[in-house]
Amino acid sequence: MLSRKAAYARAFKDLKAWEDARVMHSPTSSAFLHIKSAGVTAVLGPTNTGKTHHAIERMLSFPSGLIGLPLRLLAREVYNRVVARVGANNVALITGEEKIRPPAPAYWVSTVEAMPRDIKVDFLAIDEIQLTADLDRGHIFTDRLLHWRGEQETLLIGAATMAPIIRELFPNAPIFSRPRLSKLSFAGDRKISRLPPRTAIVAFSAEEVYAIAEWIKRQRGGAAVVLGALSPRTRNAQVELFQSGDVDYVVATDAIGMGLNLDVDYVAFASDRKFDGWRNRRLTPAEFGQIAGRAGRHMADGVFGSTGRCPPFDEELIEALEDHRFDAVTLLQWRNSALDFSSLDALLLTLERTPTHLRFTRGPIAIDQITLEAVSHDEATRRNAKSPADVARLWDACQIPDYRKTSPAAHTELVRTIFGFIVRRGKIPAEWMAQQIAGVDRVDGDIDTLSHRLAQVRTWSFISNRSGWLEDAEHWQSRARRVEDSLSDALHERLTQRFVDRRTSVLMRRLRENAMLEAEINAAGDVLVEGQHVGSLQGFRFTPDPGAAGEAAKTLNAAALKALAGEFEARATRVFDAVDDAFALANDGVIRWLGEPLAKITAGAGILSPSCRILADEQLAGAALDKVKQRLDLWLAQHVKKLLGALEVLEKGEGLEGTTRGVAFQIAEELGVLDRTRVAKEIKAFSQEDRGALRKLGVRFGAYHIYLPLLLKPAPRSLAALLWALHHGGLDHVKGLDEVPHLAASGRTSFAADTEIPKGFYRSAGFRVCGERVVRVDILERLADLIRPAIAYRPGTSAGDPPLGAADADGFVVTVAMTSLTGCSGEAFSSILKSLNYVPAQRPGPAITAPLIPAAATESLNSEARAQSSELVASPEPSSQEAVTDSFESKPPQVPKPTGENHALVQESVKEDIDKEVEMIEIWTQQRPVHASSRRPVSSNHPRPPKSAGGAVSTEGQRSSRHDSKQPNGGAGSQRKDKPAFEKRPPRGTETRPPREGKAFAGSSERRDRPPDPNSPFAKLAALKAELEKKGTN
Repeated sequence: MLSRKAAYARAFKDLKAWEDARVMHSPTSSAFLHIKSAGVTAVLGPTNTGKTHHAIERMLSFPSGLIGLPLRLLAREVYNRVVARVGANNVALITGEEKIRPPAPAYWVSTVEAMPRDIKVDFLAIDEIQLTADLDRGHIFTDRLLHWRGEQETLLIGAATMAPIIRELFPNAPIFSRPRLSKLSFAGDRKISRLPPRTAIVAFSAEEVYAIAEWIKRQRGGAAVVLGALSPRTRNAQVELFQSGDVDYVVATDAIGMGLNLDVDYVAFASDRKFDGWRNRRLTPAEFGQIAGRAGRHMADGVFGSTGRCPPFDEELIEALEDHRFDAVTLLQWRNSALDFSSLDALLLTLERTPTHLRFTRGPIAIDQITLEAVSHDEATRRNAKSPADVARLWDACQIPDYRKTSPAAHTELVRTIFGFIVRRGKIPAEWMAQQIAGVDRVDGDIDTLSHRLAQVRTWSFISNRSGWLEDAEHWQSRARRVEDSLSDALHERLTQRFVDRRTSVLMRRLRENAMLEAEINAAGDVLVEGQHVGSLQGFRFTPDPGAAGEAAKTLNAAALKALAGEFEARATRVFDAVDDAFALANDGVIRWLGEPLAKITAGAGILSPSCRILADEQLAGAALDKVKQRLDLWLAQHVKKLLGALEVLEKGEGLEGTTRGVAFQIAEELGVLDRTRVAKEIKAFSQEDRGALRKLGVRFGAYHIYLPLLLKPAPRSLAALLWALHHGGLDHVKGLDEVPHLAASGRTSFAADTEIPKGFYRSAGFRVCGERVVRVDILERLADLIRPAIAYRPGTSAGDPPLGAADADGFVVTVAMTSLTGCSGEAFSSILKSLNYVPAQRPGPAITAPLIPAAATESLNSEARAQSSELVASPEPSSQEAVTDSFESKPPQVPKPTGENHALVQESVKEDIDKEVEMIEIWTQQRPVHASSRRPVSSNHPRPPKSAGGAVSTEGQRSSRHDSKQPNGGAGSQRKDKPAFEKRPPRGTETRPPREGKAFAGSSERRDRPPDPNSPFAKLAALKAELEKKGTN
């Protein structure tokens, strides 16, 4: 019996004779098939049977060998395994885009398409022979099955569905079946969120793979992505994420079913349909089995099922997958490999040849044949393809795969260009090749952009690995490989960034290992666990990273709390030992320690005694919590005392009695700003000693408010506003907690009012709502100080120049000083005045029409008149011991006395203004509220005073609008303006005042009709005025 080697030598003397036999014999010849079956052995079975491992071990038992694999990815994996066994110098890797060829390799690892023809090996193996039925690549696998042999042994590896046709084609070939090492069972349909770890989810489009991977990232921390178009470098990096445990899920296309060895426990089908290049169809049961068989490795059982939008599996399919029973392959895709290169037409004709054997069928036209037919219509290409060698070169150019998938026309143009270079120049120009590779040598862009560049560089890698096409092929191979590696690394980085939350995956692995986690907290409060950012620790509250969701958020929280177990107690100790300056109370009511929130203030028993609620996770408890609470309560009490201590003194009222103590308590309850109208009667009844007692405590009696000027600073007012809000709905229900204190701190004296903010809140912040504006209370008092002298001045009666804003009678006009003080003008300022009971009236200007009395004219009067006149305008200075002055008790400020020249100029300007066009001006007068309790019948003997020129009721000679008119020693504040200064008023309390309804005010008819005393100073002033007017008319 001849050995296998002798049988090969006898049948074919050498390789050339074997090639001749390929051309001469038809694949339908039974004798031919019988001869080629010598030395053929088949090892068939389902996945996870160790078939590929057996082939590698069998190859290494021979001096030389070649193994053809279906994928470049798998070829690289097997190459690495063989290199690990025999060394890199003894192993060659041959793929379409990559060649690693040492000087004298003993073993060859190749893709089926790239299996070298010019070598002889003792052992030859072809993996996944069931792909002979594939519509796209089946004819290539069929050619290798029929014609490629090892010198001593040829091993066919594939699914058990190939057994019948192997027996028919190779009757003498032994077939060995290998049972699956583990059990495969069906788990039903599950949601993606319920899939267990170590699961592979299979989809059949890149878009669906990306969508599932992004969802898993949000829920479970991330997934590895495996696509058939990935480079081996990228695919290996992605698989390593899964194998190392960085991620627990892998989302892949059906490329996962071709020999990729992953530690997968569960395979979930997210779809059951795929596009096979021709149509969108449902997977065959055998294809389901090829993919589902990836579940379970070695002796570990595997589970498969459906998920997502995949329809449920029927019982028949489930049984077939669990028992590995599928329909046998009955037809192999075939294309004539005995080609005639004598002419282009002869080549096309031989490619059209059809098989005659019943088990072969002519498959769909492949891309290389489509490209050949397209370029054959180009006249320039036909002229260049004259000789058989040129036709063979054209066919080699058509073998360039269409990795780019742009369009058939673009691929045809590329082939025509390459063929033109080879035929005309013999080589592809280096400058052209450099330009093509430089165009893709960039690592910017997203996943799709990088994938497209990788497809392009795969084309240039394939071209650089074709023998004889480039002058310095090794240089271009090396350069193309470098570009591919850089693009692969960039693509892996983009895939990881998009589909993997590395921090979650790292922490999940560490938690599974039950290892001690190292936590680090930086100055910004960011928490790093095992170098991964998991969230932030603010005070005693941990906030997970908001970017995490679902299971990822739970993982981050669990890892952080485990790592931060000791940090809470350490922080509690630091808080307890901290100085007062380390704490601060913000406008939102949060107490912060070195900028970190610790507690929020709450309402206490009294408005000046707030409490606080600790903001902490449940990990802060026991003694640590008590220490923090004790320290914050102490600081809060000191803080209130520091800023509002004067109110605490008023609230206690020590040294105060009766009504004074009651008013002091009300001031404290109103947080230092009390509306004067609420205590008007009480204040009216105060003695000077009562007022002095409150002034010593910092109280000022203003026109509109009783307040403490020292507490109008931003810090006390912000605290007061918080305390007010605590007792009026809470901090979460009072609007303006941040806006109003911020405006106050910025120095604004007034701003637009917000109707949704309570007036009481404004008052607690030191402001009062006045019409459309909110005005600071001390600014209102200063505004009153500007208006008061203007109202007190009586043109024609009061001597000297009028103060700013003075007008006839008791009116006034708005001045720049007034608007500047409040920071507003126009309608906004008018609304302030109206809210203060001032009413406007329009009349022709000027504001003062009565003749002015110059101060110089009074110098000739007797000393008694001067003394009385000075008493009318003198204003006593407040005591230096008083903290603030009582604006109601102060006299109108002294008006500077004009000189004679100034008076003459004023008279002249008044005369000139008469000739000018009359201008309407706005005169403001005070509208005094009339209380029902004070109304009395009006006597017919005293008619209503006449109206002024502006239409308002004349109030000349009436009392000024001061609420508190009592003055010591009968001061000028209570003096009637129309009463002669030298007429002494009887001592207070010695005269009997008539009823109010019978009291005639200044300007009454009774006093007008009575002739003046010719010896009075006013009679002499009137005479002097008449003489001056006479001279002026002359």
